[in-house]
Amino acid sequence: MRNKLFALLAVLVAASMILAACAPAAPVATEEAPASSDAASSEVAPSSEEVVADPMDMYLPDAVSGDIITAGSSTVFPLTERMKQRFEEEGFGGNLTVDSIGSGAGIERFCVAGESDIANSSRAIRDTEVESCKAIGRDVDQAGFLVGIDALAVVVSSENDFVTDVTIAELALIYSTAELWSDVRPEWPAEPIQRFSPGTDSGTFDYFVEAIMEEALGDTGGEAILNSTNTQFSEDDNVLVQGVQGSPYAIGYFGYAYFQENAATLKAVSVEGVAPTAETAESGEYPISRPLFIYSSPAIMQEKPQVAAFIYFYITNVADEILDVGYFPVSDAVAQENLDAWLTAMGLQ
Repeated sequence: MRNKLFALLAVLVAASMILAACAPAAPVATEEAPASSDAASSEVAPSSEEVVADPMDMYLPDAVSGDIITAGSSTVFPLTERMKQRFEEEGFGGNLTVDSIGSGAGIERFCVAGESDIANSSRAIRDTEVESCKAIGRDVDQAGFLVGIDALAVVVSSENDFVTDVTIAELALIYSTAELWSDVRPEWPAEPIQRFSPGTDSGTFDYFVEAIMEEALGDTGGEAILNSTNTQFSEDDNVLVQGVQGSPYAIGYFGYAYFQENAATLKAVSVEGVAPTAETAESGEYPISRPLFIYSSPAIMQEKPQVAAFIYFYITNVADEILDVGYFPVSDAVAQENLDAWLTAMGLQ
């Protein structure tokens, strides 16, 4: 009896196994979840290892295009030209124009005519010019950047063997009523002084008048240099360089970069016993060192990303180039102020 029961159970088990094999598979019970799709899988939150895009990438040179027009100081010109070159090498494919027309003319083009995006200046912008800018909707108070320091070089030909140092009073005399070098110091040659000076639209001229002529002669200093004889004025610093190179009795003044570029044929004259160097310019010990600026406005920078990008590139890379150009870098504190001003102008802080 037991053997028959075991045999029956074996048949039942075998039959159930055959039925299970032939029946459709039962669904496995799971927790309810949304259907998967390509779209859903692409919305998975990024892991902590994924790189988040830098919002400043939109201001990289190769991310912007369009026109940029800068104009102004002949002194700032070689520095802006270098930054233009770097900006283009980094991928900018638009049109970037740099015109050397003098600080005053550059600010007028920016503040009155409204024809440029950036004004280059070798002096601080004046209150009257700020008001002119505001009259056409350009607030330069919010977008002025100190990009470097220049030591104004007083130069003579390398063939000049008698002038090595002058006082401020002597320099003012040289550029006003003195006719012969011996009128300044009796031991100097009785030869006519050949004077070369930047033109009246130049920030270099303005600064020289303020720091030298008016310092020595008062309010008549500007008139004195304009009335001096045997003086050639030019907005082109290369004309001044060539003029001084041409005679041992010539004298000129311009930005340090132009002296450095022509140091083989020119000699820098000390002023009040101090030679123009990076150290004396930064400390202010050299009597005729001055700031170099670029100006724009928040409205232009926000309307034209390419202008904002160039200014950002300029102020964050200029320290790498400025010594080679012939000027001196600003301090780290000023560099940070420039960056803060840029962020504020762009509404980013």
